[in-house]
Amino acid sequence: MPVIESIRKIDVRGWRPSRPVAIVILIAGIALGMALFLTFALPPVMRDLREFLTDLPQRVPEAVAKIKHIPMADKLGVDDLAAKAENAATAIGGYVFSALPKWLAHILDVLTAVFLCIYFMIEGDDAYEFLLSLFKPASRMRLDATLQKAELKMSKWLLGQGLLMLSIGVCSTIVFGILHVRYFVLLGVLMGLLNIIPIAGGVITIVLVAGVAALDSWPKMFGVLIFYLIYVNFENAFLTPRIMKSSVDLMGLTVLVALMIGTALAGIVGALVAVPTAALISVLLDEYAVQRTDGEDPPPILLSSESKP
Repeated sequence: MPVIESIRKIDVRGWRPSRPVAIVILIAGIALGMALFLTFALPPVMRDLREFLTDLPQRVPEAVAKIKHIPMADKLGVDDLAAKAENAATAIGGYVFSALPKWLAHILDVLTAVFLCIYFMIEGDDAYEFLLSLFKPASRMRLDATLQKAELKMSKWLLGQGLLMLSIGVCSTIVFGILHVRYFVLLGVLMGLLNIIPIAGGVITIVLVAGVAALDSWPKMFGVLIFYLIYVNFENAFLTPRIMKSSVDLMGLTVLVALMIGTALAGIVGALVAVPTAALISVLLDEYAVQRTDGEDPPPILLSSESKP
């Protein structure tokens, strides 16, 4: 709805689009963006994914040969690990392409969610007023104020998180391409997507990228690690304080659990709405369920009985 309201403020020689026209413009913009993504962005990613799964069984022995040069590596059972890794890589490659039709079947779920969003955009105000009418007048005003604040914070959080994911995805793709890292488009996209999981997502992807780069040369691996350290410090010191200011502060554990629950309950659609739902619940608990007087701080946490006054 914030996007719809922004479109409705567009003034073209005294004409402003109505809500239905704004919805049509929004849907057309999303459709155009998806078409451009499927035409230009997805083919390189799928090409890199196919090459990665094809080359992985062949590159495992190369990685083992490099690991064997490390002191004490022969006592770690590297050969057994290599055989298991090669079998796992073959199994993963077969699963990804055999399961692709099942993933495409979830497109119907995504389309269902899209149509639900359209109906909520058209009749959302009526549904919202009906929801508030179920509460007593005193609670109704407080809930209305809380939900308005939740809408603002969720919008800022979604926009900020999207900008952070886009930033690290674009920067990673460019830097990995300059360093001539294999499958740099696929790895850059993964860096952006998994950035939605704080800390853990970045650590997992950078370990994967560093491993892929190490198969070519150690300088590439060190270049990838140096880039990641520089970017993380830049993001924490400059981007996050400005982009995520006044938004919902979700813990990494909250995001991870929300994604797991959403995926388990509703698959792809559940994963799409899991984190915004967690943000909504967080604001409702903080602003509505926890009742504090104006200016009152949360009670301190007592670590032991000796800390009591």
